[in-house]
Amino acid sequence: MSASAVFVLDLKGKPLISRNYKGDVSMAEIDHFMPLLMQKEEEGALTPLLTHGKVHFLWIKHTNLYLVATTMKNANASLVYSFLYKVVEVFSEYFKELEEESIRDNFVVIYELLDELMDFGFPQTTDSKILQEYITQQGNKLETGKSHVPPTVTNAVSWRSEGIKYKKNEVFIDVIESVNLLVNTNGSVLLSEIVGTIKLKVFLSGMPELRLGLNDRMLFELTGRGKNKSVELEDVKFHQCVRLSRFDNDRTISFIPPDGDFELMSYRLNTQVKPLIWIESVIEKFSHSRVEIMVKAKGQFKKQSVANSVEISVPVPSDADSPKFKTSVGSAKYMPEKNIVVWSIKSFPGGKEFLMRAHFGLPSVEKEEVEGRPPIAVRFEIPYFTVSGIQVRYMKIIEKSGYQALPWVRYITQSGDYQLRTQ
Repeated sequence: MSASAVFVLDLKGKPLISRNYKGDVSMAEIDHFMPLLMQKEEEGALTPLLTHGKVHFLWIKHTNLYLVATTMKNANASLVYSFLYKVVEVFSEYFKELEEESIRDNFVVIYELLDELMDFGFPQTTDSKILQEYITQQGNKLETGKSHVPPTVTNAVSWRSEGIKYKKNEVFIDVIESVNLLVNTNGSVLLSEIVGTIKLKVFLSGMPELRLGLNDRMLFELTGRGKNKSVELEDVKFHQCVRLSRFDNDRTISFIPPDGDFELMSYRLNTQVKPLIWIESVIEKFSHSRVEIMVKAKGQFKKQSVANSVEISVPVPSDADSPKFKTSVGSAKYMPEKNIVVWSIKSFPGGKEFLMRAHFGLPSVEKEEVEGRPPIAVRFEIPYFTVSGIQVRYMKIIEKSGYQALPWVRYITQSGDYQLRTQ
C-alpha cells in the first residue's frame, strides 16, 4: 500500500496545498504533525517517520517547505519517499525554484500535477518531460468534443514520445567520476571511493534501441576475456528505461532512451585511490603576533592530463588579520567569514608542484580556548580522464529506419568530498 494523502506545509506547519487520494485518513490529522516534529526535535529523537495514534507521517524537508504523506496502512516507505523526492523534482522542473512562493503562485498547475502524479495512493506518471506534454503552464482554451490522451501515458515506453524527428542524429555520453577522499595527518588514506555517473544527451529520431558496452569485469569474466583493463562496478543504479533482466543475464545495458538529457546509470567503486592532488602544509606561529602558512600542492596524475579550476581551501585562525600572500602560480584570497584562504589555480598540469605562502597578523591577546583544525578541502576537475579506468567500449544505435547516428564520449574526473587533515 502507498500514501493516503499528500500535503505541502510551510515552516510553521500550515498546509499550503494538499490532495486526498483515498479518504481513509482525516485531513485534520496533519495538525498533529508540527507539534510532534518539534517535540521529537527537542528530545533529539527526530526520525523521517512520525506516528500519531494510528496515523503515520512520512516527511521530507525541501528549502522552506515540508512535504508530508499520511497513511494508516503498513505502506511501502521507500516507495513513498521516492515519490516525495520525485514530486520535488517535477515541481522544480516546472517552477525552477521550489519554495513557498512558487507553491502559492501555481495552485492550479500543482493540483493538476498531483492528480497525474498519483492515483488512489499509487504513483502514476512521474516523468516531468511527459507531464509537460499535456500539463502546460498556460491556461488552455476548452475544446469541446475532443479528448486527447498523450500516447506516452498509455504507451509501454512511458518515458519517450513517438514521432520525434531530428535532422542530425547524435548521442552525447558523459562519464563523470567524483573522488571522495579523506587523508589523515600522517598521510594515510582513511577513506577513498569513486562515485560515477553516466549521463546522456539524446538527439535521435523515432524509437531507437541503444546498447552500451563498458569494460565491466563481470562481463569480461563471462566472455572469458580475463581481468585486463576491466572495472568492477558496485551499487549500480539504472534509469527506468534500462532492461534489468537483460543486464542480469548477460550484463548488456540495453534501453530505449528518453529524449534530451537524463542520467542513465550511477555506480560506486570502493577502491584505494591515490590522492590526485597531494597537499602538504606547515603552520608556524611566532610569539603570538603572527602566523605563517606554507602549502605545497602536487599533481599526482598523468603528465598528459591537466586539472582545471583547482581551489584549495586552507583553514586559518579565526582571529587572524592583515593577510599577505605569495604564490608560485594562481591567486590566493582570504575569506574571513569562513576563516579560510582559497588558493585558485586555473590549470594544474600532472606531475607539477606549486607553492603558496600566507602571512597573517594575530592579536596580542591570545584566545583562551584551543581551536580545532579543520581539514584542507580541494576542488578540481580533470577532463579526458577517469580514475577507475572505466571505458565506453561501444554504443550501438538500432532504429527501424536504419539511419546512421554519431555517439560522442567525454570523460571527466572531479572532486567530491576531498579533504586532507592538517597537523
